[in-house]
Amino acid sequence: MLRNKNKDLEVRKREKEDIKTEVYALSQSISMSAHKARRVLDQIRGRSYQETLMILELMPYRACYPIFKLIYSAAANAKHNMGLNEEYLVIIKATVNEGTTVKKLKPRARGRSYPIKRPTCHITIVLKDISLYEESVVENFISMGQKINPLGFRLGTTQGHHSLWFAQPKNYSKGLQEDQKIRDCIKNYVQKNMRISSGVEGIARIEIQKRIDLIQIIIHMGFPKLLVEGKPRRIEELQMNVQKELNYVNRKLNIAITRITKPYGHPNILAEFIAGQLRNRVSFRKAIKKAIELTEQADTKGIQVQIAGRIDGKEIARVEWIREGRVPLQTIRAKIDYCSYRVRTIYGVLGIKIWIFVGEE
Repeated sequence: MLRNKNKDLEVRKREKEDIKTEVYALSQSISMSAHKARRVLDQIRGRSYQETLMILELMPYRACYPIFKLIYSAAANAKHNMGLNEEYLVIIKATVNEGTTVKKLKPRARGRSYPIKRPTCHITIVLKDISLYEESVVENFISMGQKINPLGFRLGTTQGHHSLWFAQPKNYSKGLQEDQKIRDCIKNYVQKNMRISSGVEGIARIEIQKRIDLIQIIIHMGFPKLLVEGKPRRIEELQMNVQKELNYVNRKLNIAITRITKPYGHPNILAEFIAGQLRNRVSFRKAIKKAIELTEQADTKGIQVQIAGRIDGKEIARVEWIREGRVPLQTIRAKIDYCSYRVRTIYGVLGIKIWIFVGEE
């Protein structure tokens, strides 16, 4: 009985603390449909107060102005009435409900009129001060996205692991770091020793298989001749570099290179091609259309390319995307290759995301 009472007291204390750090704001009977308001609220839910104001000022929708006023007044109440700092306010809840439909008569010529219906909605905003919480709790408030990596979503069905090994829980993080070092070392060596300076490495993926006394590395490349031609012992040099980087003494290292028959059907190679075009100041639309043409030659069923950042040197960052064919992201049996790639230009960093629909299994 005493334990239950203590638990109830702790729950009540937490509820009181939440009430002290939360600010509610409600706006009723706004002359707007709930759908239009929800389209804006989905963009600001889980974001900080200052970031939300910036987003609402730049968005072109009519629903932004009443939502902007509501959030601004809620933050002002939190500052003046409760003494909270605006820098630590986060929108943890943003909901909209349908209100009553207002019936009006629109006047027309010669004393006539016809009825019209105007929908209304009620908007509720909850701001929370996160300055008193730990970092792990703050991440739960802010990271409320609903996106998932297409490769991880299909593990076990159409997608396999790129690293195969076993480790105890306490050594698992070391194994992950070791895999990342191996991949970085191989990519750096390929960049330095490529025969041409186009910037396309041609590495689709690197598979790592670890055993007790052997590490097997398989490099899937689209253009292996560019690395091997001229120096047939480059694979041995690469093997020696990896061994020196990771200080392998008791374990053997074996590196093999396999050629991909249709290189431009893989998103990593395609992203490198687009990145090279953007570095040379080619228009992003021309680069994307050329990449789509290359994938059509690889017999793919669909592709979607997205570029985000200061595209073409514009001062305001934006997101542009083009889709060709089918890209069923929510179908698990659909085999989809995905990659995200960063490219550094003179205007800043651009992000490239590519989804390629190969087929269904």
